[in-house]
Amino acid sequence: MIIKLAVISFLIVPEFLARVKEVLQQEYTFGKLTVSLSGLIIGSIVIAVSVVLSRFASTLIQRRISTKRHIDPGLRYTMSRLVKYLILTLGILLSLKQAFGADLTSIAVVFTALSVGIGFGLQYLAADIAAGFILLFERPVRVGDRITIESDEGDVQSINLRTTVVITNDRIAIIVPNSKLVSQRVVNWSYGDPRARVAIPVGVSYNSDIELVTNTLLEAAKGVQCVLDDPGPTAQFLKFGDSSLDFRLLVWTSEPRRHVQIRSDINYRIADLFRERGIKIPFTSQEFVLKPNEQLERSLLGSDDGPSAHRPD
Repeated sequence: MIIKLAVISFLIVPEFLARVKEVLQQEYTFGKLTVSLSGLIIGSIVIAVSVVLSRFASTLIQRRISTKRHIDPGLRYTMSRLVKYLILTLGILLSLKQAFGADLTSIAVVFTALSVGIGFGLQYLAADIAAGFILLFERPVRVGDRITIESDEGDVQSINLRTTVVITNDRIAIIVPNSKLVSQRVVNWSYGDPRARVAIPVGVSYNSDIELVTNTLLEAAKGVQCVLDDPGPTAQFLKFGDSSLDFRLLVWTSEPRRHVQIRSDINYRIADLFRERGIKIPFTSQEFVLKPNEQLERSLLGSDDGPSAHRPD
């Protein structure tokens, strides 16, 4: 019995394998593209390997150069991202060649068709992707920078192919399209000079002593954490406001990302010192003055006397 099964399997298995090979290698033609099942399987494997390899290479590069302190963190991120995109691009091209037998001419035709689609409906997606490469190469915004976009402020956590992730102080992730970072006004607190000037506007009563206010503002800036002594703080008398004398205290800091906390600390000190020295901060008030109107008085008196003057007998 065993010998019979062995003989049957010896005769059937090669035929079955040959049939499977024939099915896998059978080619189907669609226009200029020739597709086979084996090619699709190999192409899928190539893409999967490319994805895994790109992630591994990106992580490896970040780990290797993270110990080199002289390399900027944003540059390390850019290098790892470019290696990842390069491996993915090569993997996609190789998978297309394996799956469809595509040459450079066929790939050019595909990209031409994609460009037509982009022109009609995917222009925003293409703009975000192009802006992503601009951010990686030009680096106006880098990973770890403190930026302000409209009313939102936070630290750049990652710059992806289409979007950038910004983490606010509340630990909320803001997903920003890359084109917005390139085309709109963005305040980068970490770009260029590490120092930044912080302005604190203050209004005082018209009865206040200007010299006392100036000295008090300068004293309020002393000893505040993250405020530099060189250059030192300065106070400016800006203008005569509608209900106050408007001043501005200017301080320099080497930690621009903490400008909100610096303003808060200085405002606390200003409030305490103003209270100690009797300096008042005015608040807007409105007064309504009613002036006498003779014509209105006569009309009111006339309406009061009218009924009695015409009372019937």
